[in-house]
Amino acid sequence: MSSTLDRWSPYALAVLRIVPALLFMEHGTQKLFGFPAPPEGGTPPLLSLFGIGAILEFLGGLLILVGLFTRPVAFLLAGEMAVAYWMFHAPQSLYPVLNGGDASILFCFVFLVLVFTGPGALSIDGARQPAGPRHSWER
Repeated sequence: MSSTLDRWSPYALAVLRIVPALLFMEHGTQKLFGFPAPPEGGTPPLLSLFGIGAILEFLGGLLILVGLFTRPVAFLLAGEMAVAYWMFHAPQSLYPVLNGGDASILFCFVFLVLVFTGPGALSIDGARQPAGPRHSWER
């Protein structure tokens, strides 16, 4: 059974990359374009802290989605989410269920996983690598 599941690991990792990337991009499009709905305080100025965050969320999410420069982008986005949690959520309460920081923590750790594992299957990074197993679960 384990070897059967191991064969699907790169695809499961791809799903773990793609779904959060789409959700992350949605946070960026909301702040940049007011889509699907504008944020409470309106769209932020582009060169403000929230504007730069929005650019990172949209463009970084897009790069993670297609699996291009996955490891460095994921490292940058994990850092952004750590900063977001400690700057905006933690001062309200240390407990994520009370401060609304659940998503920031989850994004941070999903991106950290991608830093160490790479993008999985169905990625531009994977297509640019030479053929052959790159991870222990692909052998």
